[in-house]
Amino acid sequence: MKKILVVGASGQIGSELVPELRRIYGESNVVAADLKDPSQLAPTLVNGIYEQADILDTERVAGIIKKYNIDAVYNLVALLSSVGEQKPQLSWKINLGGLMNLLEIGRELHFQLFTPSSIGSFGPATPKDNTPQDTIQRPTSMYGVTKVAGELLCDYYYKKYGVDTRGVRFPGIISNVTLPGGGTTDYAVDIYYEAIKKHHYTCYIKAGTYMDMMYMPDCLKAAIGVMEADSSRFIHRNCFNVASMSFEPEQIAAAIKKVIPDFTMDYDIDPVRQGIAESWPNKMDDSCARAEWDWAPSYDLDTMTEDMIKVLSKRLLNK
Repeated sequence: MKKILVVGASGQIGSELVPELRRIYGESNVVAADLKDPSQLAPTLVNGIYEQADILDTERVAGIIKKYNIDAVYNLVALLSSVGEQKPQLSWKINLGGLMNLLEIGRELHFQLFTPSSIGSFGPATPKDNTPQDTIQRPTSMYGVTKVAGELLCDYYYKKYGVDTRGVRFPGIISNVTLPGGGTTDYAVDIYYEAIKKHHYTCYIKAGTYMDMMYMPDCLKAAIGVMEADSSRFIHRNCFNVASMSFEPEQIAAAIKKVIPDFTMDYDIDPVRQGIAESWPNKMDDSCARAEWDWAPSYDLDTMTEDMIKVLSKRLLNK
């Protein structure tokens, strides 16, 4: 059975990926690792194997990989877009320093390495609609810069050293479990919490601003799917576009109103996050992922909205 390490396990994706991997591969075969003390973490992470580690500590991370004979590493450590604009030097250090450590360890220990890229790797010059797999990437955020550099680093280490690097370009991720961590697309999570608690939301992204989004179950499906794929079919390896739905604020509000009829929304635009959003595509073309490893999402806006409101209402209102 495959032995798996998830670094950055306490983040938005990691906190849900770890339980899903343990369900598939067995609790004893999945190691969660994060910088945080175990007392700060959810039981779903620390009830299984947990190792406290800083991804920038090469010796510590290599020791964990050797200790558990790890076959596959999911690298989920990153500072997200709006946080990265506040701390660009730290964003570079963490996002690329951690990746470089894992790539160097991978040269010696020969494991699969998943590192997600992002819609943020694109920029204002990128075609907005049906953004191709292979196109111009000139991002204007430090987060985007680190993601483009990460894609290239992973390609380089695969071609030069044979490290089995794999990845996808995620859109905005919407979760009913973990609160968002400072991304431009966070409004599409916040809006559901506010709709349930207050029946009103003040949106920081302008009406008419389209962005690709994905529900967390499809995010996990994409991450696991590309790692389990037959790489002999790959043409692209470290930056597959994956898409599920594209919408603007008025459309998500309309979907919520189908379930919560008295929901209302107004706007207070955040110029930093609005600027980042406007530099990103409206919708990515994911035909390469579909052709090369049979990617297909399971959720659209309406089915996601129904599930989000059902799950969050039970938790927030005990309904």
